[in-house]
Amino acid sequence: MPKNFNFFVFTILFLSFFELTAQDTKPVNDHNVRLEIEAKETKEAHKKIDKAEKEAKKVEKAQRKVEKEIKKQEKLTNTISSKKKSIKKNESKVAKLQDKMVKNKSKGKLSSADEMKMNQKVEKLKAGIAKDKEKLAKLHRKL
Repeated sequence: MPKNFNFFVFTILFLSFFELTAQDTKPVNDHNVRLEIEAKETKEAHKKIDKAEKEAKKVEKAQRKVEKEIKKQEKLTNTISSKKKSIKKNESKVAKLQDKMVKNKSKGKLSSADEMKMNQKVEKLKAGIAKDKEKLAKLHRKL
């Protein structure tokens, strides 16, 4: 902004200088009137430039806000997708452990200690699934 404004003022002064030197026959009063008009024009131009800059800043701020909101929505969507994937993975682990437990029990290879360990793993995975489902519900509410 200062470069443009300085250039504008310099141009006006430069042109007015040449006009004044070319028109030495005009009275001094006319010269003062012209300088006042140029000063008013310069002030008006400066005000317009300031107003345009303020509007540009407002537009930039609004644009940044929109971009931030878009990023937030994308992050939320990615988190939701990750939670769903985690839930499915843990549910498949539970199913595999239960199948393994049933097979080994039917073959007689499973001791009571091993059965307790597998049940504990299943319960732990189920608790994790429940927590993930609660988190997923909260994320859906935010969306």
